[in-house]
Amino acid sequence: MNEAQYIWMDGKLVPWADAKVHVLTHTLHYGNAVFEGTRAYQTRDGLAIFRLDDHTKRLYHSAKIVAIQPNIDYETVRQAHIDLLKANDFKQNVYIRPLIYLGYGVMGLYHVHAPVQTMIAAWEWGAYLGDEGLENGITCCTSSITRNPNRSTFGKAKAAANYLNSQMAKYEAIENGFEEALMLDENGFIAEGTGECIFVVRDGKLISPPNDNSLESITQQTVLELARDFGIAIERRNITRDEIYIADEVFLTGTAAEVTPVRSLDHRTIGTGKRGEMTRRLQSAYFDVVHGRDEKYKHYLTHI
Repeated sequence: MNEAQYIWMDGKLVPWADAKVHVLTHTLHYGNAVFEGTRAYQTRDGLAIFRLDDHTKRLYHSAKIVAIQPNIDYETVRQAHIDLLKANDFKQNVYIRPLIYLGYGVMGLYHVHAPVQTMIAAWEWGAYLGDEGLENGITCCTSSITRNPNRSTFGKAKAAANYLNSQMAKYEAIENGFEEALMLDENGFIAEGTGECIFVVRDGKLISPPNDNSLESITQQTVLELARDFGIAIERRNITRDEIYIADEVFLTGTAAEVTPVRSLDHRTIGTGKRGEMTRRLQSAYFDVVHGRDEKYKHYLTHI
């Protein structure tokens, strides 16, 4: 891991090696915490955080959903992202991980009396699924593990506990020789990747499932905006895995994954087995936005 100099913890900049918690931290045992994945990119005007407000709002929405009352207000945490990046003086693109969690003080499932803590870490990080994946696509399998059903958990919260099945699906995929997994919802439709939303291209149309069984993705929203700018026909509907087999193009989106093509699913080659034209176009437009090269979308950038 690319360590940085400081991590922000409850209002203070703490040296990276000293950012510690007690082994009886409530979240460590019961999984109730909320987090975000946010990126900052080097632009011609310096380092800039992409859609900081949207990510910070989702962090606080997630906390409300899982009944955590944040110990620090929204504006302070928003500003802390900026302060942290300034203090670390990054030279490359950066991944940012804010976390609101339950600390040491009580045990047992009733969490309300556990102390609430907030931290933000950031480090230099490249392509989550690899530079090769961004250009040539990745291999995927359909996971045997179902995406958390809505009647058993809160899928609109970016909560730590929600990611255990994603972790197991990712493990299964990699151990079986794939790079990523697609997870079905309880009705057998494609919900999302282990940490990404999915887009399918068929006959010139861009198709993405509704967010009924997935996180409300900020990157997905951005790609849909760009597609509308290009006049691309968009459909939000359910997708089955066999429709992916016969798709012209498929790609995944997420803060970590950015815009990553999928070249095969379950050993079926998708399209030509290479990054398709629509994927290339939207990927290029997305990187123009996050790197500050698109004037229309500069309002999404918070410069450091």
